Amino acid sequence: MSGKVVIVTGGSRGLGREMALAFAARGADVVIASRKLDNCEAVADEVRGMGRKALAVAYHAASWVGADNLAAAAYDEFGHVDVLVNNAGMSPLYPAIDQISEELYDKVMDVNLKGPFRLSAVVGSRMVAAGGGAIIFVSSLASQRPGPRDLVYGAAKAGVNNLTYGLARTLGPTVRVNCIVPGPFLTDISAAWDIPKFEKMARRQFALERGGDPHEIVGSALYLASNASSYTTGTTLNVDGGPR
Repeated sequence: MSGKVVIVTGGSRGLGREMALAFAARGADVVIASRKLDNCEAVADEVRGMGRKALAVAYHAASWVGADNLAAAAYDEFGHVDVLVNNAGMSPLYPAIDQISEELYDKVMDVNLKGPFRLSAVVGSRMVAAGGGAIIFVSSLASQRPGPRDLVYGAAKAGVNNLTYGLARTLGPTVRVNCIVPGPFLTDISAAWDIPKFEKMARRQFALERGGDPHEIVGSALYLASNASSYTTGTTLNVDGGPR
């Protein structure tokens, strides 16, 4: 990844932070984008501590204009972008399907689908003009197997899977577009889980009988971001522990 510039949305925590630091450890300069600028700056400082350049940008993934501004900030700072990781997302809980408000529905769709579409369209078009690049979406197992508490989120992420296939053909042959489909990962979000209950469920429902550790997303991200995947585009890669 030496000499590459990578944008990671949702890069201040969880899987996004793991990927941002992994790219930096392998020589990339990184743009860390998330809603809270202070958190982005903290990760940017970690990247700088590795001897790489970093830019922290406050970014709301639901904002069309925000996507334009993030792209402009990245190109103004570095002059080029080689890899875009659309990792930002949200999956709020709701008590029952008939109690999902229109506001909540729109917010989930905007964060998980509208924003990543706009950012990929803007950055992807500039990658085509520059002669190449890679876009990685981060979807969810809910896009393939939605449960009763993540229907809207699952629908939005299913749109991301579809967008992966379509953009690969729109931006090819110079820009590759792929998607990671994670299962349950034990990031900071899992602090709110009933862990004994989750572990019991995982032993029953997943071939590996556990949730993923955050660092276990790194191999897939590096593969899809680098020339190791030079003949891979338009694909979804499940990193999900093997649901039964």
